[in-house]
Amino acid sequence: MTKHLNKDTTICMSLAARPSNFGTRFHNYLYDALDLDYLYKAFTTTDLKSAIGGVRALGVRGCAISMPFKEACIPMVDELDPSAKSINSVNTIVNTDGYLKAYNTDYIAIAKLLAQYQVPNDYVFALKGSGGMAKAVACALRDAGFKKGYIVAIEEKTGKQLAELCGFEWKLSMDGIQADLLINATPIGMSGGPDSDKLAYNEEEVQQAKVIFDVVALPAETPLIRYAKSQNKTVITGSEVFAIQAVEQFALYTGIRPDDELFRQAAKYSRE
Repeated sequence: MTKHLNKDTTICMSLAARPSNFGTRFHNYLYDALDLDYLYKAFTTTDLKSAIGGVRALGVRGCAISMPFKEACIPMVDELDPSAKSINSVNTIVNTDGYLKAYNTDYIAIAKLLAQYQVPNDYVFALKGSGGMAKAVACALRDAGFKKGYIVAIEEKTGKQLAELCGFEWKLSMDGIQADLLINATPIGMSGGPDSDKLAYNEEEVQQAKVIFDVVALPAETPLIRYAKSQNKTVITGSEVFAIQAVEQFALYTGIRPDDELFRQAAKYSRE
C-alpha cells in the first residue's frame, strides 16, 4: 500500500460511530491487488456536517457511511441515487469534482443474500431495528415478495413509519410473535458496544425460527450467530452483507469490478 502514496493518491474513507478494520482491509487489499493508486482509511466523527464538508472540500473520492449517520447525512449531499432515495438511507457517497451523490449498497447486498440463501418469501419474519440498516432490510424483504412480517422497535415513531413504508406491522416487543426468519438490525451484539455480549433474540425465539440473519458485521460471529449455529439454524452474517456491499462501493469509487475469486480473497482477508 505504501508504494502508492504520493500527492496524486486518491483517498476513500468511511464514517461510523465505531469504526472497524473491515472496510480498510477489504478496499486496500483490492487496491494493492489491482495496482490502483488509492488509499482507504476509517474515521469516526462528532461533527458530521464538517466531516461531509471535508469529503467535498478535500476531494475525497468515496465515503462509506455507517450507523448512526445513514439518514443524518442526507441533507449534506447533492443527489440521491434511487437505491438511497427509495429508502431514505445512505451508506455510500461518491464525490465527482465536488458533487456528492449518495447510494445505498446495503440494500443491494441484502437482496442478493436473501436470493443466495433461497429464503422462502412465505416465511413470517421479525426485524429488530428501525434505523438506516433496518430500512434497507425491510425494503429488500418487501421487494423480494415477503408479505407477513413485523418491525420490532422500541422507537414507536420510526418503527411505525418503517412498517407503513413497507406494508408490515410494527410491534414494541416480540410478545406473541413466532417467526421463521429473525433479523437483527440493531447494535445488540456489536463489538465495543454496551450490549456486545447479548443475544438480539432470546434462545426460545431462535429455537423456533428457521433462519437467523444478523447484519452486525463486527464481530464476524455475534452472540446471536454463535447460538444459532449451535442450534443448527441457517445463518446469514453481517460480514457477508459487508463484503457484498463493499464490492459495490469499490466499483462506484474506482469504476472497476473485481472478479469473483479476487472478491473472495479480499472478503477473507477483511475477516482475518
